[in-house]
Amino acid sequence: MNPAGRDIEHARRALEHLAVLRRHVERHGLDDEVSIDAVCLRLASSIEAASRLSDGARDDAFGTSWPAIWATRNRIAHDYLEVDRAIIPATVEVDLPAFEESLARLTRRLGS
Repeated sequence: MNPAGRDIEHARRALEHLAVLRRHVERHGLDDEVSIDAVCLRLASSIEAASRLSDGARDDAFGTSWPAIWATRNRIAHDYLEVDRAIIPATVEVDLPAFEESLARLTRRLGS
């Protein structure tokens, strides 16, 4: 597979995790611990998939936002008990749309 094809695959995998995350939120909201856990798992998995993009594709998609995005994944993965549960709903509502759109835009651009 060529590099653009690999980038498309990684972006699509990240988007698949976000689709599952959205279904969790639609079905269960963000009011209980189990739902927050599921959302955190899918968010971290999506960011992990995006980390596998080539440096150029990742820079094109996220630019200077990438370090903060990666830090979110690291906080969930390595210091989960310290994740502020109030931040997760804000992240889903405020930050997730731009992350998701960046992945979708990258997929469209590379698929052309």
